[in-house]
Amino acid sequence: MGLNCFQDLITSVDELSNLIGTPSELVIKKQLSELDDHMRTFIAESPFLLLGTVDREGRCDVSPRGDVPSVASVIDSQTLVLAERPGNRRADSLQNIMETGRVGLLFMIPGQGETLRVNGRACVFRDNAVLETMTVNDKQPVVGIGVEIEECYLQCAKALIRSHLWDNPENRKQTSLPSYGQILIDQTKIDQTVESLNQQIEESYAKRLY
Repeated sequence: MGLNCFQDLITSVDELSNLIGTPSELVIKKQLSELDDHMRTFIAESPFLLLGTVDREGRCDVSPRGDVPSVASVIDSQTLVLAERPGNRRADSLQNIMETGRVGLLFMIPGQGETLRVNGRACVFRDNAVLETMTVNDKQPVVGIGVEIEECYLQCAKALIRSHLWDNPENRKQTSLPSYGQILIDQTKIDQTVESLNQQIEESYAKRLY
């Protein structure tokens, strides 16, 4: 049946807003157009990301990417690079990027509830000077993915808390990131203390997961 099995569809943004509400000032202001120091640290400590792409027909693909100590490298505040490591040779992500030049990235750190979302433009490149820096075990990638950041923001931990993904202490990693509240205060300059925002976040995690 596919989507035909659903009868009561939401078809307008206004209708959706009436049902789920509107984002707060903090949620709006935390979205940045380039990486700040906290995001740079997050990327430096992230060994894993999910790479979302779309082809010219609108067909979507999500592919896992992993590398240690970090899955991506920061060129500057608006530019990232990823190595294309050996895989199944389908190259769905690369072909989609070549068709539409659009990507969405979700960075994760083991044990860290918050995630980092990055959206923007992308290309497939083979600049030798950049690829050389991605060499592992004397194997240089044949191509890489370059990302020009258009928007980036940290996502709250509710989804990972609900999933119990990091409940096993062995899956946790020490991070040099400050608290989520501190990061949001630094990014948004919102008129609130770090302590009260951290308390608000923890209360939200404890009482408003569902």
